[in-house]
Amino acid sequence: MGAKKTSGKRKNGDRKNKGPGQGQRAGSTFAGASFERSQVLGSGTQTTKINVQAYAAVPTALNALPGLPQEFTGRGDEITKILSLLGPGGGADAAVGSIAGLPGVGKTTLAHAVGRAALDQGWFMRVQVVNLRGYDPTPVPPEDALEALLRALGVAAEHIPPTLDEREGLYRSQLEALAVEGQRVLILLDNASASNQVRPLLPARHHAVLVTSRHALPGLGARLFNLNPLQPDAAVDLLRQRLKVADPDDRRVEDEPSAAEELAAVCGYLPLALQIAAALLADDPDQPLYERVRMLTNAGTRLGGLDDGERNLRAVFDECLTRLSHQEADFYRLLGLHPGPDISTSAAAALTGQSADKVTQLLRQLVRARLLTQNSQARDRWSMHDLLRVHAQEQARIAMDRDRVPRRRYEQARARLTDYYVRHARAANNHFRPPGEAASTLFAGREQALAWFDAERENLLATTHTYARTQTAVDLGFTLGRYLEWRRRIQDLMTVRAQALEACQALGDDANLAGAWNNLGSPLGELRRHTEAHDAHQTALDLYRQTGDIDGQASAWNNVGSSLRELKRHTEALDAHQAALDLFQQTGDTHGQAGAWSNLGVALAELKRHTEAHDAHQAALDLFQQTGDTHGQAIVWNNLGSSLRELKRRTEAHDAHLTALDLFQQTGDTHGQARAWSNLGGALAELKRRTEAHDAHLTALDLYQQTGDTHGQAMAWDNLGLALAELKRYTQAHDAHKTALDLYQQTSDTHGQASAWDNLGLALRELKRYAQAHDAHQTALDLYQQTSDIDGQASAWSNLGLALAELKRHTEAHDAHQTALDLFQQTGDTHGQAIAWNNLGVACRSLEQYPEATAAGEKAVAMLTQAEDWARTGEAWAEYATTLHVSGAELPRVRDAWEQSATAYIRAGDDEEAATSRANAETQPPRP
Repeated sequence: MGAKKTSGKRKNGDRKNKGPGQGQRAGSTFAGASFERSQVLGSGTQTTKINVQAYAAVPTALNALPGLPQEFTGRGDEITKILSLLGPGGGADAAVGSIAGLPGVGKTTLAHAVGRAALDQGWFMRVQVVNLRGYDPTPVPPEDALEALLRALGVAAEHIPPTLDEREGLYRSQLEALAVEGQRVLILLDNASASNQVRPLLPARHHAVLVTSRHALPGLGARLFNLNPLQPDAAVDLLRQRLKVADPDDRRVEDEPSAAEELAAVCGYLPLALQIAAALLADDPDQPLYERVRMLTNAGTRLGGLDDGERNLRAVFDECLTRLSHQEADFYRLLGLHPGPDISTSAAAALTGQSADKVTQLLRQLVRARLLTQNSQARDRWSMHDLLRVHAQEQARIAMDRDRVPRRRYEQARARLTDYYVRHARAANNHFRPPGEAASTLFAGREQALAWFDAERENLLATTHTYARTQTAVDLGFTLGRYLEWRRRIQDLMTVRAQALEACQALGDDANLAGAWNNLGSPLGELRRHTEAHDAHQTALDLYRQTGDIDGQASAWNNVGSSLRELKRHTEALDAHQAALDLFQQTGDTHGQAGAWSNLGVALAELKRHTEAHDAHQAALDLFQQTGDTHGQAIVWNNLGSSLRELKRRTEAHDAHLTALDLFQQTGDTHGQARAWSNLGGALAELKRRTEAHDAHLTALDLYQQTGDTHGQAMAWDNLGLALAELKRYTQAHDAHKTALDLYQQTSDTHGQASAWDNLGLALRELKRYAQAHDAHQTALDLYQQTSDIDGQASAWSNLGLALAELKRHTEAHDAHQTALDLFQQTGDTHGQAIAWNNLGVACRSLEQYPEATAAGEKAVAMLTQAEDWARTGEAWAEYATTLHVSGAELPRVRDAWEQSATAYIRAGDDEEAATSRANAETQPPRP
């Protein structure tokens, strides 16, 4: 429908008529005097009289995109996602997308990159860019943005109507005319702060709009693209490229890769922060990256260090606060008091002293402002970007320094928050205490308490650190222990225990000082610092004695015994555990008695008193069953299985370890399951179920890896190597022991290293690498001597003798086996003595000392038969038969020895070796 002609005169009649402007369609100009325009709205027609006048200067929309910075990187996935919205074939409606993200995350640059990519695809005839300056003190109103866009579309200034509605109508008419001709325009609306800034600028159809904002702008109905900071690799790449732009020869990122990664991290992977840091480095080409990192690592100068004179990150964040309400800005500052990386809704409620419903509204407002992020998995948890958190902390300090009233209010908020954490930590810890003690109603059960601890762990640790040398550090240091032990967070446990001790000393808290020392010893022991652990427990014991605390003395004695056991002072350890048991019996502490009996059994096992060890573990099991402590029962069943293995009751041992595994699974103790699988593997190996043993050790390894227990992984690799050797997979066994050795070295476990070297030597011998096997056993012997482990030395001497025999150094081999025998006799290890007698007999035979070889063989078969070690008994009878044969003994006697060997092998379940022995009995080889 055309517009009616009018006879009115136009103003500014001295101006010459102009042709269509750049990019303007011919025939669309409104050259002439006054004019009327009709616009289709729904099904009716509206006729408007417009007088064109001169107006103040307005922003000019760009007809071309600015160039991308050379260091633009790491946004390929985001560009692909946004292009999927903008491409043709998406329907007749206009495509509208919104890129939202926190300040400095690179929204504008990404929008420009998308625009360039869309132009390269040929999807649009042009891209129009308007900066709406939504976060400036005076944002661009939509009518001014429309004037800029109309000018860019070729409408002369004098033809642009004065009102918002009129400009909106003309703008859409221009875009509709282009749409009719099949031409599309992409409109980039940068830095919008509200939907009403953008809504009048949306096309009706065909074209596309991409908005950038710190807010989600839900009123637009746009597809939202949340932009996050860069990935670490991309952040480092940005630094590298930016420095190369300034100086192509700058190699600081390549030369200091670790410092570059740290720098990217302290910049929060935020593009603006990275660009500022790179600019400062470019301005100081001699500054090492680590020096810049050191400055930015200090929270007091972190934001101040991100100011290159033109761009200031603190100023950008400051400006964000001006867009918040007074209540929202105050809440933002209060969040700066929170020491941890994220906060729950209930903790935020405690911080503010408001209800959860009210504080949720504030949290969501900060999320909309992109100053906070809501966890997509745990919807009641919220977090700030690292640099925003530093800014919030600064703002909180400024508020507190301003006046006494806000300082008092903020200190009260801080007290509410710490009280919340301490109160909930105590309540959760109650669910980890022995059965029978009252549990808090704050948590329905252990699973819920454990889930709370898992969610709040980093916050609790940060709170302990922030409030070091205060009562909060004491409270949290005592209440976090069982949970951190359960989760095997040993280094964290060490930290909070040390902080609790330091706080007790600073506060003069004598009542808790002994407990703090006792608690500190446990993580020291887990970290293999056994001498320090012993000293800590001994200090606790002395302090408990001073105060007359019998319960405390009993606990300390128990822990002293455990540390002495790790120091291989087994007799003293036994006495310590006995002292603990006596005191627990004196106080009537059934649960304490159970723990002492369990530890007493372990000490007795170390002294080779296996029957007494078994009885001690049985006593512990009975008491744990009385108290209903399932977890304690699991530990004791595992120990009981080990005692049963030493007593050669292998099937019972297997069943005991299975029971332990089941109970550990019931209580959710992953680390306990790893120990049970490891011991089960040992029991299966002794039952000659070699494949199952291998699988059990593999499962143990996986569980130790899940819990992050490096020392447990080392043991699992060592056991896995032995299982692989049983399966005759010697190369893999060698590699497993080598891995175990590396892990033992990482944990500084000298004794573990000795074991791994000894087992590595066994694998090397099977691989016929005898010289290397000899050296491995010699290294094991040296390490066992360092740790004063007589049993270990005996084993190493025995294995060293075997390697020497393979090297034909028979006299040295004989002496090595004699030394092993002497040491096994010293420790009372009859099974070790039997093996040593067998090896000694072989060595004597090699030296043609036949009477001595025969006597040694007789001792070996007798002792191994008594021990019911049928596999080794079969081996010993075979060696004895060989000795008899080469020494000229009567053939019936030789044949009987071979038959005895076959019988023993059958009892061991080794049919292959039994067949070999029986064949030897039937067909004797000629004597040498």
